[in-house]
Amino acid sequence: MNDHVTSDPARLLTVFDREMRERARPDGPGARVERVGDVVRQVGATVHDWNGVVWSSPDLDASRADAAVAAQVAHCERLGCEEFEWKLYGHDRPADLGARLSAAGFEAEEPETLLVAPVADLATDVRLPEGIRLRTVRDEADVELMARAHEQAFGSDGSRLRHQVLARLREDPEHFVGVLALAGDEPVSSARMELYPGTGFAGLWGGGTVAAWRGRGVYRALVAFRAGVAAERGYRYLQVDATEDSRPILQRLGFTALTTTTPYVYRPARP
Repeated sequence: MNDHVTSDPARLLTVFDREMRERARPDGPGARVERVGDVVRQVGATVHDWNGVVWSSPDLDASRADAAVAAQVAHCERLGCEEFEWKLYGHDRPADLGARLSAAGFEAEEPETLLVAPVADLATDVRLPEGIRLRTVRDEADVELMARAHEQAFGSDGSRLRHQVLARLREDPEHFVGVLALAGDEPVSSARMELYPGTGFAGLWGGGTVAAWRGRGVYRALVAFRAGVAAERGYRYLQVDATEDSRPILQRLGFTALTTTTPYVYRPARP
C-alpha cells in the first residue's frame, strides 16, 4: 500500500472495503466468516458473539439486494439468533438498501462515522490528568473493571463485553489490547484495540468515560496509548466507528472521515 493511495480518502476507503470487509476476519475465537452469494457475513460460535453482514457486493441491483436480504433473514431464523446485524455503509449499493432492510424487518440504529488515520501521523505520548493511571487488561479481575467502566459510561449491560474480552485473553491475546483508566482503584474509562493481521489496520473500540471525568483528556490518552502499541507492532492505520461524541475529538487528533456506517438489526419474533 503506497502513500499516494493512503493520502486519498476515496482510495483508502476502497482499500478498507477490500481488506476489512470483503476479506473480513472473524472478530473472536470460534467465530467464522462466510461469503455467501453477494454478501460476507460473520457467524458467531456462542450466544454472546456478533452475527451479521459486513460486506455486500458493490454492484447489487434492486432484485439481487432483496434476494440477499431475504436470505439473511432466513439464515438468522434458521440459526435462532437473538439478533442479526447488517452493517450498512454510506456508499453501499443500491442507494435505497437501507429502506429495503427496513421493509424486511431490520431496525436502523444510530449511524456512526468511519474514521481512519495513519498511525505515523498520531501522537503517541500519553498525557493523563492528575489522579489517573492506565493499566492494561490482563486477567479476569481487570475484565470486570473494564465492564464496570463500560456500564457506567454508556449505561448499557456489559455481559457481552465480559464474555468477548475473556475469550480474547484466553484464546487470542496477541491480537487484542485492553486498557483501563483508573482513579485510585476505581475504573473511570476503558477501551480496547483489535489487531487485524495481514491488513495493516487496527480497530479502536470503547473509550467511554464516566461523566465525572469527561472533558479532561482521558479519552485522548487512551487513543494515544493504543496508537503507540499499534506503531510498535507495525500496524499502519487505526480505524474507528465513531459516535457523534467522539468524532470531533478524533478528527482533531488526525483522523479522516471516510463514510458513515449504520447498524440495521433484525430481531426475530419469539413465541
